[in-house]
Amino acid sequence: MTKQKLPTSDSISELAHFWDKHDITDFEDSLEEVVEPIFSKDKDIQVHLEENEIESLEKLACQRGLKNNDLIREWVLEKLCAA
Repeated sequence: MTKQKLPTSDSISELAHFWDKHDITDFEDSLEEVVEPIFSKDKDIQVHLEENEIESLEKLACQRGLKNNDLIREWVLEKLCAA
């Protein structure tokens, strides 16, 4: 019996088709442990505001139907694009 190889395609449909017909345990000899994160995560930052600034932010965010952090992100992205 010929040993199957892991697919190298980046096509989601091809990979899905392959894994629908195969089991990961059939390829244990070909697998390797990955210790570094594969997907990068967004980083969080803290912004310190005075109480009155927080209240104003909350009011504006509420008026626009947004969460506080979404409104702050929108503002930061606007400034970055304009820079």
